[in-house]
Formats: sequence, structure tokens, C-alpha cells
Amino acid sequence: MFNIQLIILIVVGVWTLILSVFVFIIFSFFRKLSKGIKEPDIRKTLDKVLAAETKNQSEIQEIKKEIQNIKDLDLGHVQKMSLIRFNPFKETGGDHSFCFALLDGKENGAIITTLHTRDRTRVYAKAIKNGKSEFELSGEEKKALLKAHKS
Repeated sequence: MFNIQLIILIVVGVWTLILSVFVFIIFSFFRKLSKGIKEPDIRKTLDKVLAAETKNQSEIQEIKKEIQNIKDLDLGHVQKMSLIRFNPFKETGGDHSFCFALLDGKENGAIITTLHTRDRTRVYAKAIKNGKSEFELSGEEKKALLKAHKS
């Protein structure tokens, strides 16, 4: 009889201790949740938290739109370039002539070619739209364009 009462007393004590720990955890969580809030009403506190979360979501959407705008603008800047030096006249001089390809993120840009001789230097420019030129490209210009595509 004495053993049964002792066992019941121990079980009730342990149960009370477990419940006390859970209540303590819940109250400490509530204190953290309501820290800095002077409203005693939990409903008003939770409404404020939900309103702040809604505001944060709308601000996040605005930031995402702005990031996408920046990415779209970034495609218009020079992102790929290459330089090919060559000698157009095999019998004279060195590699003083060159082709310079400049492309943006949408594969638009230009190829600038210079032909250097002893008397003068000529400069040519050809527009590039979507990775192609409407004018015939020389072998060196094709190399410069291909190298720019890969860069």
C-alpha cells in the first residue's frame, strides 16, 4: 500500500514537473515574441506582426523588380571583347593591323578593323546584331567575333 502511494506521488510529481517545464517554455517564448511591445493584448500584437510581414513581402517584391531591371540594363553594356592582330600584307611589316570586337550581353556591338601600311592606316567598323553582321566579314574579323562570343 505504501509503495503504491509512493509510486503515485512520484508519477504526479514528475507529471507536474513536466507540465511546469512546458509552461515555462511557452511563457519564455511569449516574452521573446512580445519583447518591446507595450500592448497587453496578444491579438493586437499578432496583428502588428502580420502587418509588418505583409509590408516586408511587398518591399521584397519591389527589390526583386529592381534587381531584374538592373540585370536587363546590364545586358546593354559591353561584356565580351577580343583583339586579333594580323599582317594583311605578307611581304612587309609586322602585325600592326588588328580587328577589335565589342559585344554586349545580347550579342550586339561592333567590329573595328584597322589596316596599317607604311603610308597610312585605314579604319573600318561593322555593326553586329544578334551575333551576325550584315556585311561580309574577313577571316580575321570572323576570328575576332568568334573569340568574343567565347569570352
